[in-house]
Amino acid sequence: MHIHNYPSKLLENAVDEFAKLPGIGRKTALRLVLHLLKQPTNEVESFSDALKELKQNVKYCKECMNISDTEICSICANPRRDSSLLCIVENIKDVMSLESTNQYNGLYFVLGGLINPMNGIGPADLNIEGLINKIAQGSVKEVIMALSATMEGDTTIFYLYKKIKNFDIEITAIARGVAIGDDLEYTDEITLGRALLNRTKLEASFAT
Repeated sequence: MHIHNYPSKLLENAVDEFAKLPGIGRKTALRLVLHLLKQPTNEVESFSDALKELKQNVKYCKECMNISDTEICSICANPRRDSSLLCIVENIKDVMSLESTNQYNGLYFVLGGLINPMNGIGPADLNIEGLINKIAQGSVKEVIMALSATMEGDTTIFYLYKKIKNFDIEITAIARGVAIGDDLEYTDEITLGRALLNRTKLEASFAT
């Protein structure tokens, strides 16, 4: 049931903005706005300033496309990371999920999505050119596909495999049977860590 009788246009405008967020209906949006109204002005300003600063100042790492405060993210800049390992993920949340396992010491590359023709997302809409350029530099020895076990994930893996199979690298994928049809972020750390350690070669799957 929609609430139409807002006592204030300012309140309604704020609710409209919150309701644009994924998973936030108008009732939840109203509850959040009313909560903010009860907070001290300085706390609401801090909340607003954090969002403005995020949008204005956040960067995307030149090496891996992960969100960063600097031109090169802390993972890529860390000399203790194994630069011969490159883990391909769909989004930034997947980097966070895989880092939480403490089972991976290589680098990442964020595609920014999956190939999904039904939604109009093709290879040109992803960071594939940057990925190929990174592999072409020669330091990568193994590429690990850590994409969701969905039709879109499999389509993307197959496309990437064809693009990079002629490089002198090993191409693997995290163990399947993990979170089938789900995003990596919903897989617990132990299971995800085991999937990383038990990764398998892709050559046999795509021999044709």
